[in-house]
Amino acid sequence: MVKVLIAGAAGRMGQQLVKTVQAAPDLELAGAFEAPGHAAIGRDAGELCGLGAIGVPVSAGLESVAERGEVLIDFTFHTASLDFARLAAQRGLAMVVGTTGLTAEEETELARLAESAFPCVHSANMAVGVNLLFKLVEQTARILGNSYDVEILELHHRMKKDAPSGTAITLGKMAAKGLGRDFDAVAVKERNGIIGARTDAEIGIQAIRGGDIVGEHTVYFAGTGERLELTHKASSRDNFARGAARAAAWLAGKKNGMYTMFDVLGLNV
Repeated sequence: MVKVLIAGAAGRMGQQLVKTVQAAPDLELAGAFEAPGHAAIGRDAGELCGLGAIGVPVSAGLESVAERGEVLIDFTFHTASLDFARLAAQRGLAMVVGTTGLTAEEETELARLAESAFPCVHSANMAVGVNLLFKLVEQTARILGNSYDVEILELHHRMKKDAPSGTAITLGKMAAKGLGRDFDAVAVKERNGIIGARTDAEIGIQAIRGGDIVGEHTVYFAGTGERLELTHKASSRDNFARGAARAAAWLAGKKNGMYTMFDVLGLNV
């Protein structure tokens, strides 16, 4: 049994993770925590998510539970994720990081810490279906080539803090990889006003925020006389949690370093 710690256990994603880890036969929920001062501290993590009492109280901060676990699952906020990674490096905790919105500098630091001190699975999206979509987008872009314009539309709930989503950016990067383009040089993340005709090389990403939309992503390959659309729609957070739990179990015994869900799912071929 792999002993798991869950960050942000009182949040929507944290509660789903508690339920998923608690149900996993190869995982043990060893600790759950929130930021010091959070109203949920001291409450049973199972009661918060509707499972009933499971004997795992929500603790104050990672430091209070670090010695109990082997793998930390984190879907919180980019600055918090880096703080957790620094402590994980000191304690030898493996990490599953589903947090999006990390800056390039933060991603570099996370990778440096992982390479030197602990194994880490980091992905913009932990869902199995989304990771298959990443690969399909790369292959489709490679096959269709430069005759098709690539546009990405992503929809999320009104509380999401970053835009475009990490998943949308990864989809853009996979399309750019298939086309042999530098994503950072061709990405267009906002359009407004008299912008002129679309360039041949650009990859557009547009974001919609509203209501309780869990997450939807569509990649459009728009050609002359036809359009191909590849879409993933999430109807609950369960698929993200199940992917994270799968990654946590997979990390057992792995060497230090950065991994992705492609590694977990055997898609790096």
